[in-house]
Amino acid sequence: MDLPGITEVTDARLGAWRSGDAWLAGGTWLFSEPQPDLTRLLDLRAFGWPSLRQSQDGLEIAATCTLAELARLRAPYWRAAPLIGQCCAALLGSFKVWNAATVGGNLCLALPAGPMISLTCALEGECTIWRPDGTARRVPVADFVTGPGECILRPGELLRSVHLPASALDEVTAFRQFSLSPLGRSASVVIGRRPAAVDGGGPLVITVTAATTRPVQLRFPAPPEPDVLLAGLADAGCVYHEDVHGSAEWREAITRHLALEILDEMAQL
Repeated sequence: MDLPGITEVTDARLGAWRSGDAWLAGGTWLFSEPQPDLTRLLDLRAFGWPSLRQSQDGLEIAATCTLAELARLRAPYWRAAPLIGQCCAALLGSFKVWNAATVGGNLCLALPAGPMISLTCALEGECTIWRPDGTARRVPVADFVTGPGECILRPGELLRSVHLPASALDEVTAFRQFSLSPLGRSASVVIGRRPAAVDGGGPLVITVTAATTRPVQLRFPAPPEPDVLLAGLADAGCVYHEDVHGSAEWREAITRHLALEILDEMAQL
């Protein structure tokens, strides 16, 4: 879609933030609908950030990393590596979308069904946010999204990257995703994660996204009994999202079912 209100597209390194600005990365959402309040785009590609950086500490994902680049990552030494491909595949889009849509854009758009929210939250991701005054702050992904289409970014702030720690990447995961239709937007995504060396025991983290208005995490010292897991979901203060892709009641029922499947799989790994 053309954006006739835009009068300038400039290098993000050169333009100081002002009212009417928007950061431009992939632009798959930005150019998908009218943006009447915008007059200038600040192009983040000018920074030239490396899309992915692997180290002993984990994985650093630049906000400008595309889904296609992330999906091509090969890291067999991390037990959680399969989860990356599973979450990327949860975004049903053409190869054009995959090669343009960015991890940072998916997070900042903050749609409940955003698969990069699911991935980075489940793996204990931490966001690095640049402030207009040149300082930075770090926030867990679990706290970054605050509601449908809402995140903690303040005017002029920029999501620079997301770091996934090696401690989470070294754990085993289980993934479940469900949609109202075979090719529909995710209505519920449930991810389990636990250490690999404890034969079905050890701490268990359950992350719920897509079904809820913001990410929800449950932490157990060991895989709980099914009724304890369901009680944990009920007590977590989940606010289930409702739109054309599923009612709140249906999303809650599906999430409970998927969580029990995750529990069963985690106990057998």
